[in-house]
Amino acid sequence: MKFNKKSRGVVSAVALASAAALVLAGCARTVEPSPGITDTEITLGVISPLTGPTAGPGNCTVDGLKAYFGAANAAGGIEFGDGKTRTVNVEAADDVYDPQKALSNFQSMKDSVFAFTSGLGTATNRAWREAAIEDSVPQVLIMTGDPIFSNIEESPQQLGFVPLYQTEGSAFGELLAASGSDHKVAILSQNDDFGKGYVEGFKSAVEGASNIEIVGELTYEATDTSIDAQLTELAGTGADVFFNANSQVPLVSNALLKAQEIGWLPSWFLPSNTSSPAIVGPNNGAAYPGVYSTVFSKSPASPAYAEDEDVKTFLANMEEYSGVTEIAFPHCVWSYQVAATLEQVFQKMKEPTRENFMIELRTIADFEAPLMLPGKTINTTIDGQSAISDVQVVKFNGAGYSPAEEF
Repeated sequence: MKFNKKSRGVVSAVALASAAALVLAGCARTVEPSPGITDTEITLGVISPLTGPTAGPGNCTVDGLKAYFGAANAAGGIEFGDGKTRTVNVEAADDVYDPQKALSNFQSMKDSVFAFTSGLGTATNRAWREAAIEDSVPQVLIMTGDPIFSNIEESPQQLGFVPLYQTEGSAFGELLAASGSDHKVAILSQNDDFGKGYVEGFKSAVEGASNIEIVGELTYEATDTSIDAQLTELAGTGADVFFNANSQVPLVSNALLKAQEIGWLPSWFLPSNTSSPAIVGPNNGAAYPGVYSTVFSKSPASPAYAEDEDVKTFLANMEEYSGVTEIAFPHCVWSYQVAATLEQVFQKMKEPTRENFMIELRTIADFEAPLMLPGKTINTTIDGQSAISDVQVVKFNGAGYSPAEEF
């Protein structure tokens, strides 16, 4: 059989094209999926206090995730950036607010979950931070305002969700200093990075303010079951403002009652995670001139949001997929927002790997997650800041909180 020159040229071109295709196929990147993810599902882990005195907020860190992803799964799942649609599983482990238990939970779960998220606690999250870095396991959008988790160089596998503790403390300090009137401040703080962060932020804001005098400062341990002695001592200072950087719900509840019992009625500042109306209201917070805190999200229990579409959807999903009908702690809202943020990341992921997840996690900017207050957004692109870095100071109004434009 004979071929003319034209035919030989066509055959040669076809052969070259086939050879090129084989070379390209051989060079194509083969990606090995990380643990906890398949073509049809992804599993997230949560390490939080699910029993004990901090169980209320701790369970909320799981319930919000389950509510959001439960609704997403029921709608067919989430389409990832690689074109595959996956459902999201949430596995939670109880650390009872014990750092050693938190580390043990991480070690037993790290090979079965894709990433850890939403877990509550500074000391407990710190307990396994270095292990997560060593094993390249994401520990992200967690419920701690410790700055170390939002520093990329120090914590390449981490990112905090809630505002830095310094941010909250500073916001109240600025409001107080701007009041123009003289105030004596008594400070009680948890003797760890949580308490120190709040106090640092507050002091930096009032530094140089001639109308602010700190007349007493004490600490307590996170394991303490009472702070009555500290309250009695601080009451003797005559302070008209009590800055209480306290992360323990039972201690805050008891302190609100104890101060009234001894006749000390200052204005209070409480951190965002222990200032829920479910804590302040039943313990007669209305007896004080003011109970102040900070917020970045809507409160589903507030009458002001009764007809808000985001709130109605949130409440319906919480009841259907988490079995929760009463939102006593803001952590339920926060974890719901964490889930919405993770969905944004999933939609960008081109590869089913922890490495690609961390890359895309750092690209979320100006995201208006469900239940965010107007003007507040999520931004994961700023080194040294949590996903949320802006707060609003609010004052307890007897039922919920209202914006505090002045002290």
